[in-house]
Amino acid sequence: YITTLAYKSELRTKQQHLNEPLLDHREGQLFLTEAFKVILEEVLCKGIDVNEKVCEWREPEELATLLDLELREYGEQQHQLLQRVRDVAKYSVKTNHPRFFNQLFAGVDYHALTGRFLTEALNTSQYTYEVAPVFVLMEDEVLSKLRSLVGWAQGDGIFCPGGTMSNMYAMNLARYRAFPEVKLKGQWALPRLAVFTSQESHYSVMKAAAFQGIGTENVFKVNVDDRGCMITDDLSEKIELAKSQGAVPFLVHATSGTTVQGAFDPLEPIADICDRQGLWMHVDAAWGGSVLFSKEHRHLMRGVERWESGACSGIQLLECNFDLLKRCHSADATYLFQQDKFYDMSLDTGDKSIQCGRKVDCLKLWLMWKAVGSQGLEERVDRAFAHTRYLVEEMMKREGFQLIGKPEFVNVCFWFIPPSLRGKENSPDYQDRLSKVAPVIKERMIKQGTMMVGYQPLGGRVNFFRMIVISPQLSYQDMTFFLDEIERLGNNL
Repeated sequence: YITTLAYKSELRTKQQHLNEPLLDHREGQLFLTEAFKVILEEVLCKGIDVNEKVCEWREPEELATLLDLELREYGEQQHQLLQRVRDVAKYSVKTNHPRFFNQLFAGVDYHALTGRFLTEALNTSQYTYEVAPVFVLMEDEVLSKLRSLVGWAQGDGIFCPGGTMSNMYAMNLARYRAFPEVKLKGQWALPRLAVFTSQESHYSVMKAAAFQGIGTENVFKVNVDDRGCMITDDLSEKIELAKSQGAVPFLVHATSGTTVQGAFDPLEPIADICDRQGLWMHVDAAWGGSVLFSKEHRHLMRGVERWESGACSGIQLLECNFDLLKRCHSADATYLFQQDKFYDMSLDTGDKSIQCGRKVDCLKLWLMWKAVGSQGLEERVDRAFAHTRYLVEEMMKREGFQLIGKPEFVNVCFWFIPPSLRGKENSPDYQDRLSKVAPVIKERMIKQGTMMVGYQPLGGRVNFFRMIVISPQLSYQDMTFFLDEIERLGNNL
């Protein structure tokens, strides 16, 4: 009897527990408030302070111990979790820092960041109007505005997780337009296909060819000039070469703003070739597409209105007045895209995507655009070009800095020649010794936390630095610091 009473009491306790929320909202909101204070202080205040380090370098084993990464059976107290937040912020690279020049992104825009915070808090997925009504309409507006920058009155588009995914979309769409039977019958129904892209295009072209079963051997690399721009005569020759091998050309992948040199392929003559050959022309403008905001610099993409598709910072744009995206990718999932909904079902855009769940990306761009306007975005582009010109001018005044070439965009590529190598260009080991300079300087700057800048070899060129001038926070003083720091770190090599 006593056992029965105990069992019933335990059961009532469990039922009462199940009748209450599992989460303590008051405690959770208090934690969130305190965590935001840490983020604001450590990431957004210290993270943009030139007197603070860009990174707190630790070797992997030490870092793993400092972070206490092990996941255990029971949870931790709030004060311990806040320390975790502080540690993550402390030991992460501060990409908002004015001395972070390492990638094709840098700096912080507070309106865009607010948009990202808001979308994470709302935690929706952008596939139907019923669960994301605000963002379906918002994405449509942003895409429409971007198409108008290109010069299109109509078309289609979709936000993608990045430029790589946009390029994969383009390849799939181009193949589907040329051979719509591929969706049902697969590669077995197709001839050998051929893709054409420059030697300096993004590596995602090769990934896309492998991922979609086209094959990397069927990506024909077109020669480039010294600036990294596609040579159109060689494009024509490569197309004829592919045909002679029994392949069927279907896609030319041009680039506006290559990853390393920031080169812009000549779009007009490429478009002429595509028109004559009946090929889909895609332009990867994930890096250089921002020039379309600038009246002074949009000439770099002259002929852009003639592309069939383009990638602008992870946004796939299409010039078409038909549902090519949807016809190519739809699977008609009836649990999401019911045909008897009470609203306009064309607003359910999820079937255009190769994803099901899709993060909301449009809000951060929309809110930033609302804040500064098209004029403000143009100013940011022009300012980046101005800082690039200043950096190059100052670099040319200093001994030891050797430009790869005059920058076409905001990528400044150069060698630093330490005093021990100057005047020894004809030595048999000169190239080997020069190739080791950039890696050593990079290691020193990271371990000291003073700044970050990338380096790489390219073609026949040994390791050289690639400085990216993109952050809206930059000043002439930052450019001068960069040059001084390269000299400080490398003069004794």
